[in-house]
Amino acid sequence: MALRLRELRLHLDEDESLLAARAAQQLSLNLIDLQDFRIVRKGVDARKKSDILRVYTVEFGIADESGLLKRQAQNPLLSRVEPPDSFDPIRLGKRRRVIVVGMGPAGYFAALTLQKNGADVLLVERGKPVAERLKDVQSFWRGGPLNPQSNIQYGEGGAGTFSDGKLTTRINHPLVTEVLKALIEFGAPEEILYQAKPHIGSDRLRKVLVRMRQCLLAGGAEIRFSTCLTDLVQGAGGLAGAILNGDQFEACDSLVLAVGHSARDTYRMLQQQKVALESKPFAIGLRVEHPLELINRIQYGHPNHPHLGAAEYALTWQDKTAGRGVYSFCMCPGGVIVNASSEPDGVVVNGMSDFKRDAAWSNSALVVTVGGEDFGSADPLAGMNFQRHWEEQAYQAAGSCGAAPGQSLLSFLNGRSADFSSSCQPAAVEADLSRVLPPAVTESLRRGLPHFDQRMRGFVGSEAMLLGVETRTSAPLRILRAEDGCSLNLPGLFPAGEGAGYAGGIMSAAIDGIKTANLVTCHLNKR
Repeated sequence: MALRLRELRLHLDEDESLLAARAAQQLSLNLIDLQDFRIVRKGVDARKKSDILRVYTVEFGIADESGLLKRQAQNPLLSRVEPPDSFDPIRLGKRRRVIVVGMGPAGYFAALTLQKNGADVLLVERGKPVAERLKDVQSFWRGGPLNPQSNIQYGEGGAGTFSDGKLTTRINHPLVTEVLKALIEFGAPEEILYQAKPHIGSDRLRKVLVRMRQCLLAGGAEIRFSTCLTDLVQGAGGLAGAILNGDQFEACDSLVLAVGHSARDTYRMLQQQKVALESKPFAIGLRVEHPLELINRIQYGHPNHPHLGAAEYALTWQDKTAGRGVYSFCMCPGGVIVNASSEPDGVVVNGMSDFKRDAAWSNSALVVTVGGEDFGSADPLAGMNFQRHWEEQAYQAAGSCGAAPGQSLLSFLNGRSADFSSSCQPAAVEADLSRVLPPAVTESLRRGLPHFDQRMRGFVGSEAMLLGVETRTSAPLRILRAEDGCSLNLPGLFPAGEGAGYAGGIMSAAIDGIKTANLVTCHLNKR
């Protein structure tokens, strides 16, 4: 067993080597009494800029555990560590073939889990392996043409491959730790287990993906890239198989549909197959970028400090006038803004950071909630069509050249003149951003920005730039499923992850992939 001590604090200039002695002092122990001392949580308390603290949770063993707990009975920060939940594989009674569509976090973790459960797995991805995908993306950033099948949205790893690799989630589930441990086994840094806001970074995430793929191949899985799900084949009892690339039939016992939030042709195919879908709200807006050192000063009072990483922020405000939420989303410290389009006549922006987060700029989406009243139709695809409309507007506003339209924040807010520049890859051109958003979204953003500046003095200033348009915050629809994980009206089809409308980020998508894989296994064992 072990004990856990929370809220152990170090001043900014104190070294982490002092932690064990600090813990021993607080508990009236000798340093030598602490065994297997380790950090399990690390965060920053920057509420008092003149005395920023690093806050830790640590675990350790001790010979007289019961005696220490008795002496410290009034200490709410000390507790016994409960044994972790164990997750034994749910084994298939006989060999079954399962197709997994999509190699984002939901698809990858579904495939890994199904393989452990004894399934024969065929994993298909419409895009390319991550190394080839990176070449296509870099070519686009250098001014080359967009590859509609290999870009920031499509390819091994999903859209999260070109992001910050954030591993934060609001889900309080034992599988969170299991996913983190699996990522470490595949090459992620060990500190993701104890960071308050863990991230891998786009650069390290690519290496993790290769090792995940190698693990699946070594276990006997079949993997096909440049392979798109183009149709479903229904039989008397439900799903019988899939059509890949227009003419290749593959029979299966079940299919996990783990496509991303930009699989628009797949959504249309599902509607034609009369699979139960519903439109759902999401958010759209712009992406803001500031100099990294400016955000560090606002948050920490320091432009740069060796014991502090690039500063993050999360901002929310409720526009009661319009009944809409306005908030920051997918903040990328020390990163760049990228054109994340998947269609040649549209522009979508997103943020991206490497593990070190050492680029000169920090950026975040600033988005406003939208829903059915904005889409103008009850069609389940109405939200998707709404996205496409504003992406096309952004493309045209930037001169139909593939650049992203941008504007200084002050100019967008109140028409004040300010020079425009941006880190955006491959390019950005100055434009009136009110042309690339619905008027209601523009108005809510303009009302919300002064409130954000009250929270972070200096957020609204001449160094802040806006890029448009950010529309792919989440899936615009949900593929409806029952409690057993199956599609509501097509047995054997198991929607999973962000593109199905059941996750929002790497961690929640991975967890949904695991849970879906186990539901598939239970379903097949009943047949």
